[in-house]
Amino acid sequence: MDPFTPYNKRVVKGESQMRKIEQQMNEAIRFCLNWSSSNTQVTTIDGDSMVYLHGNHIATINCDGVTIYDGGWQSNTTKSRLNAIIDEFTNPTTCGVFQKNFKWFVKDSNVTSPFTNGYHFTA
Repeated sequence: MDPFTPYNKRVVKGESQMRKIEQQMNEAIRFCLNWSSSNTQVTTIDGDSMVYLHGNHIATINCDGVTIYDGGWQSNTTKSRLNAIIDEFTNPTTCGVFQKNFKWFVKDSNVTSPFTNGYHFTA
């Protein structure tokens, strides 16, 4: 990765765009690396990668799938990081987190439900 590329520059992956920092985060997860940049950190222990945003746990990724949390903040940045992880490690065409009327929802295999901490997408 080019360390001089701005972390918020968007890169194209498939039809979606993700921030450069999210691409780097996903690469760290994929290769089971400990990584940190700006406000985002990946810590990997025994094959489980935990993602933190501003020190708040927002996701765990392992061979069983992806488990998501809001870290206490349902911000646009949190949602963006979660969707970047979901796009990379689940089925991006049928899964994601979105907001409607100021409330968060989870879409999983075309089933929509209210967002709950600890929601798990299977691998």
